[in-house]
Amino acid sequence: MSVTIRPADKRDVIAVAELIEEIERFYGSTEIQPLAERQAQVEEALFGAPPMASALLIEDETGALAGLAAYSFLWPAAGSSHSLFLKELYVRDTLRRQGVGAQLMNELRALAVARPGCSRIEWMTDQDNTGARAFYKSLGFAEFDGKIIYRVDTSTV
Repeated sequence: MSVTIRPADKRDVIAVAELIEEIERFYGSTEIQPLAERQAQVEEALFGAPPMASALLIEDETGALAGLAAYSFLWPAAGSSHSLFLKELYVRDTLRRQGVGAQLMNELRALAVARPGCSRIEWMTDQDNTGARAFYKSLGFAEFDGKIIYRVDTSTV
């Protein structure tokens, strides 16, 4: 199956908000935020002033949204350079194991290389996500040991 990978634009807000529900369910969430709230947050994140993130979208042969790579540029990385941080890579199950995820990773690599001062691409996955870990290993990426992730919900601060 052939796919198109392209940057998200404003006409994609509803489809991205709908895809986020699928992603949440994939990761086991049972309480899903209302669609209107997701739409508003997607619009603000991707198209606010300034935008907080960017996304590459996968369209299948019918033009339906079938996945995404959500990323941001972070500073500092090595020295005074910056990095492309991949927050979410998701490919709908109908397109998995067909090279689509690898195409997304190649597109992200091209974005990072084309951006002056970007020294690396970074991302993480859950330790128990064996499918993602196997995917990244199949692309030749080694796991980086040595970081501990902290997280606090703003509702508890």
